[in-house]
Amino acid sequence: MIAHELRRDTGILIVTPQGPLEKSDFEMLAREVDPYIEEKGGLRGLMIQAKSFPGWHDFAALVSHFNFVKDHHRRIAKVAAVTDSGFLAILPSIAKHFVQAEVRHFDYADKEKALKWLGSAI
Repeated sequence: MIAHELRRDTGILIVTPQGPLEKSDFEMLAREVDPYIEEKGGLRGLMIQAKSFPGWHDFAALVSHFNFVKDHHRRIAKVAAVTDSGFLAILPSIAKHFVQAEVRHFDYADKEKALKWLGSAI
């Protein structure tokens, strides 16, 4: 399950995994975010906030996650991985090969620092 908050005033989407990721999580995110992206042209930033990475419920969830990234990565300027998880902490080094967004890791306690970075000029 993924909790999310779309801050329309700043163009920042905050997602917080709260258990193994499911296919329906990415369908729900797309329904929420796609109209905003169409209206505004993109998102200024995406914050992935998770103390640890919960994994995927099943293979369909993994595929749905990859499809969501494929369909949206060109429309997101910056991604902040806010986590103490070793898996998510290496996200910036892996993501640079697959996404156009600038990706940066922040410690879990540095949420405000991450939000400030996401809101800064590109």
